[in-house]
Amino acid sequence: MSRPVFFVTCPKGVEYLLADELSALGLEPVRNAPAGVWAEGTLEGGYRVCLWSRLANRIILHLDTIDATSGDQLYDGVVHMDWQQHIPVNGSFRVTFLGQNDAIRNTQFGAQRVKDGIVDRFRANGGQRPSVDAKSPDITVSARLNRGRLSLGIDLSGHSLHMRGYRTEKGAAPLKENLAAALLMRAGWPDIAREGGDFVDPMCGSGTLLIEAAMMALDLAPGRKQERFGFEKWPGHQPELWLSLRQEAERRAHEGKQGRVPGIYGFDQDGRVIATARNNIQRAGLDGLVQVGHSPLSELAADGEWSSRGLVLTNPPYGERLSERRELGALYGALGDTVKRLVPGWRLGVFTGAPEYGKSIGLRSYKQYRLFNGKLPAQLLLFEIDEASAMTPREPDVPGEISPRIANEERAAMLRNRLKKNLKTIGQWARKQGIGCYRLYDADMPEFALAIDIYEGRVHVQEYAAPKSVDERAARERLAEALAIIPEALGVEREAMVCKQRQRQTGTSQYEKQAVSGEFFQVHEHGCVLKVNLKDYLDTGLFLDHRPVRHWIQQHAKGQRFLNLFCYTGAATVHAAAGGASRSLSLDMSRTYVRWAEENLALNGADPKRHRVEQADCLAWLAEKPSPDQRFDMIFMDPPTFSNSARMAGVLDIQKDHGRLVRQAMQRLSSEGLLIFSNNFRRFKLDEELVSEFEVEEVSASTIDKDFQRNQRIHRCWHIRHRG
Repeated sequence: MSRPVFFVTCPKGVEYLLADELSALGLEPVRNAPAGVWAEGTLEGGYRVCLWSRLANRIILHLDTIDATSGDQLYDGVVHMDWQQHIPVNGSFRVTFLGQNDAIRNTQFGAQRVKDGIVDRFRANGGQRPSVDAKSPDITVSARLNRGRLSLGIDLSGHSLHMRGYRTEKGAAPLKENLAAALLMRAGWPDIAREGGDFVDPMCGSGTLLIEAAMMALDLAPGRKQERFGFEKWPGHQPELWLSLRQEAERRAHEGKQGRVPGIYGFDQDGRVIATARNNIQRAGLDGLVQVGHSPLSELAADGEWSSRGLVLTNPPYGERLSERRELGALYGALGDTVKRLVPGWRLGVFTGAPEYGKSIGLRSYKQYRLFNGKLPAQLLLFEIDEASAMTPREPDVPGEISPRIANEERAAMLRNRLKKNLKTIGQWARKQGIGCYRLYDADMPEFALAIDIYEGRVHVQEYAAPKSVDERAARERLAEALAIIPEALGVEREAMVCKQRQRQTGTSQYEKQAVSGEFFQVHEHGCVLKVNLKDYLDTGLFLDHRPVRHWIQQHAKGQRFLNLFCYTGAATVHAAAGGASRSLSLDMSRTYVRWAEENLALNGADPKRHRVEQADCLAWLAEKPSPDQRFDMIFMDPPTFSNSARMAGVLDIQKDHGRLVRQAMQRLSSEGLLIFSNNFRRFKLDEELVSEFEVEEVSASTIDKDFQRNQRIHRCWHIRHRG
């Protein structure tokens, strides 16, 4: 009889660590896959993974792989499997479905076909069939589609194993528990703990790293406090075996506290998250074993006798919207000063989405691991805190000034001709439309990967970062040519041109401050006056691609109560007010944006009593119960793709979170009102359940003006209404 096969999922980038862990738990890894490991073993090994894995998300008992190039082929494969071995006939089940192909284009359809096949198999065997329970089923069937083949299995875990049960509250930007465990393993904490070392997290937030460090050091099973697993009502379950493993885990937990317990200390400058951390520590059963306190980084002091060897591991903020780069550099610099002062001889680990600021710490990193915090690329930087690793702290490298120079006249002439042609066509169109700010060029030629925007006689040039396949020297040479050609071709003075490098952004880096010129000036759009700044920020204060959306709002806002969520500089609100909105509320988390939006409204004569701008975390505001005055006829919501800010109650991932945000916004929308929902995540897919709950119309095509026709994926936009 062949041994059971398992597919164990994990966070992306953790696969090799997970394979080692599975080996230690009694399974034999067969091969790694993206965000998972295939392994063979025994049911006991599968149980051990559920109970002891610190890295896994789910453990799937693999049943079969079937052809699924069409919905009918998928159904035929499912209906011929013997499901009574795995689902109680009088029980309940659900299907989780991942993947798609040309025939099976959404997960809801795929899951439905699998469910139909299972139910029809039971009916063919005698009529009685299990029920379907989407929320708390007895059995979860896992279906994963890849390249026309569908892997089917039973989810033994029943829930994501990263949820240990101790964290019901979240601090700012919480790490998932299994990612925290992976960081601790990469940083060498298990060996440091065995050797008598201590642990410190100086920016501990809700305490996840502290709790995971304590559970490792004390040999506490991560699944020990879980009340239920997915295999407990599975017909193949062996209760006696499971009971023996639970008893073993309790014995090891008792023994783990008998030896030396490491000192585990957490600190944070935010007293509110320290209160959350204390609650989490208590729920984890670690009261008195993990110490937390309220302290700014610069005032941190050692309490009692810390070991001469230990680990500092922390996950600092990645940089918040419009935060100045020097502020983030100062934070990392303060971290370096603090650890060198308090714990020389220790190891330091910094998990960051802004790894370039590692240079501000003043230590040379000896190891860097590429990981992901959710979908955000991040790195774990490791340092030894000693004299040999010391270096002069410095800000991240800034590209040097590039002098305009033509190296290849023929290539330069191609750009010159293209710019003049665009100026004649797009520029002429803009003048006829009364548009003073528009995109003239957007990487039209692969040799010049630039976005060139016109702001009423001034030119804003953004250089997209060249791919790694392009030599850096060649890229700089082409940029130098562009800087020489652009003023000449457009007939502007060189001083009227601003050039920045812009990568296709993820995370919050798109909002960080670039300079401190303070050079604001006014531009005009459909009768409105707006402040912009071409130098100080990566974005200018005006998203040009949303011009048609703002104009539509202006044309339809008369008498409407208008809400602008994630309002940025309030341009959409200015248009709503100009169009006759009866009142408006604009919300943004950034003090800078709030002031900017207030100034934009004042420039246009808006009454501040009727058109209010408030600083607020939109995630937290939407999560609250609406008050009677929070009823609006038109809502505009254009959230960032990803945000991880120290001021936020959590992390915003627009793909994962948009369904919840839309539903919460709709609770504040009048019965005849309209929600305009937009975002610029290039791979965005709208939650299909929203279409069944509301009237949803995608209007993206009508919101892309002539100057953005080359890049029609610049954003997507929907009109969402309550069903009549």
